[in-house]
Amino acid sequence: MKAPFFYNPYDALPKAPEFKLLSVDIVEGGVMPAPQLSKAFGVEGGEDCSPALSWHGYPKETQSFVVTCYDPDAPTVSGFWHWVVYDIPASVNSLPTGAGQPEGKLLPVGAKMLINDAGFNGYCGAAPPPAHGDHRYIFCVSALSVENLPIDESTSVAVCHFNMFGAGVIGRAFLTAHFGR
Repeated sequence: MKAPFFYNPYDALPKAPEFKLLSVDIVEGGVMPAPQLSKAFGVEGGEDCSPALSWHGYPKETQSFVVTCYDPDAPTVSGFWHWVVYDIPASVNSLPTGAGQPEGKLLPVGAKMLINDAGFNGYCGAAPPPAHGDHRYIFCVSALSVENLPIDESTSVAVCHFNMFGAGVIGRAFLTAHFGR
């Protein structure tokens, strides 16, 4: 069975200039490695370990970043949000492997994480339903024209994105890996 959705949800958002997003842990178009799979959902080898990410070429007027990981192919009407980090200072252009651990010890000062769709604060690795086909895991770094979003860690991902829209997304970078079981 193939995943149910074949569109890119970011195509429906207002356009923003793109910049570069790289990782030493995952490869554009590649299969999600075992550490980035979900231990919480019982995927063999999964560690719920967020990948290292680095970005460059973003607009010089950037005031902060938001990093997300989204599975648009999850069998829900809203996809599945695996990770959201917001209020990343503009002076930061990378996150180390494991920055998404629930304690947030490896996040830059000032950055905060929202509760993911698995119900915990941190990175939830890939865990598509068995026999559901490959799912896409879209990592996105959004550059914002404000230093802070007017939200807290209890805010929903939808409200975070609403506030990003209102603040002004001035650039985006993407890296997409896939995984199926």
